[in-house]
This record gives sequence, C-alpha cells and structure tokens, in this order.
Amino acid sequence: MDRLRPRERRVFSGFTKLEVEKMEKVLKESGEQTLNPDFCKRLTGGFNRSSGRAGKPAIKWIEVQSWFQDRLQECTHKVSCPPNVSKELCVLPETFPSNKLHESSQMPEGDPDLSELEFEARSSKDGAWYDVDTFLTHRFLSSGELEVRVRFVGFGAEEDEWVNVKKAVRERSLPLEHSECHKVKVGDIVLCFQERRDQAIYYDAHVVEIQRKMHDIRGCRCLFLIRYDHDNTEERVHLRRLCCRPTC
Repeated sequence: MDRLRPRERRVFSGFTKLEVEKMEKVLKESGEQTLNPDFCKRLTGGFNRSSGRAGKPAIKWIEVQSWFQDRLQECTHKVSCPPNVSKELCVLPETFPSNKLHESSQMPEGDPDLSELEFEARSSKDGAWYDVDTFLTHRFLSSGELEVRVRFVGFGAEEDEWVNVKKAVRERSLPLEHSECHKVKVGDIVLCFQERRDQAIYYDAHVVEIQRKMHDIRGCRCLFLIRYDHDNTEERVHLRRLCCRPTC
C-alpha cells in the first residue's frame, strides 16, 4: 500500500460563512490579484482579528490563497453530467481521454444546480476521505457501475484515483461550530479526524457515547466516544475533530 496521505482539507475548523462571503466579494472585485501573497496576508490578518474567528484556530494565508486558486480554476470549466447521475455529482471536463467512456450530456432542464456543491471521495489507498478538487472524467464498468477519476484538494496528478460514485463519493461533510454540539447524537455517523503519530486523516466513525459538559471561553468541552468504522478502535474526542454529514 502506498504511503498514508495527510488530509489537506482543513487543519483549522473551516472558513465561516461571513469569511466566504467576503472572499466571494473580493474575488469579483479583484480577480487574479487575489493570488498575490501580500494581498492574501492582509485579508487573512483581518479574518484572524475578527470576532467571528474567536475560539477557532487561526487561518494561514496560504489557505486563503488556495481558496482563491480553486475558485479561479472553477471558472475555467463548463459543468456537464453523465446521464444517470445528474442528482449525484457533476463532472467538469469537456473531453475524455478514453474511447471507452460514454459521452456526457447536458444537465436536464429542471434539475437542481449542483455547481456550488462540494464533494469528498474515499481513497482506495488508505480508506480515508479527502476533499475533491476536480472530477476529471468518468467511465462505466462492464457491471454498469459508474466511476469517476478525481483529483484531491492539495494533491497533484500523480495522486488521481478512479473511485466508485455510489460507494465512495458524497457531498462534503461539514465542520461543526461550538454551539452545534447538540446536533450530534449517539449512533450518528460522523467524519472524525484521526490523529496518530504517523498520520492524521479523516475516517468515518459512529458516536458511541457523549459526555455533555459546560462550555467555557474555549468553546465546547463535551467529549464524544467514537468508534472508527475501518478498524473498530475507539477514542474520546472533542467537537473540533468531528464533521457531520449534510443530512445530520
């Protein structure tokens, strides 16, 4: 098995809604200027000093720059969808490298706009979930199952993988704010940041037990006993290491 890949998704708790709205506005006004390191550093400094970031890990300017890079790249693609997966995900390329691939079609009129959705995919190399940067192409297996070739956020072409759409692609899991700990219930499936000496990546887990505690200036102090699905090990974690499924 290849080396375990450190997840590039978030070492912080994610951008807040106000931060994203600010970056969207700045991107429209400044375009490619947003990739300038000094520009990103000034914007990051403002975010880290704002009251909305209180109690959350600080943002690095490179994370802001990466966000702008991703958005600018998205603008260069036209969205198209395989005929029978218009409600699951969209693939972005206009051409496909293999003549064995089925042609994609335009999204049928009346279907929801999925261009703003974000996805994650499970790697076959380590069984962990990673944010999807781009759906590069797709193919149908002889069994009729659909696979897509994905590029993960923070990784190059050498790490691209074919993944099964039904089993290993889903809408991106959501980080929880400190005030949202009540949303997590015993029995819930969550995405948990597993920290080990040689790796730190995200795996599916089930919530086994919850110890509710008083919140303080640091935020939520509740403890969640989780059991990882891939190896059945258990550990107690704080809310900052959990992401919930969008349906939670």
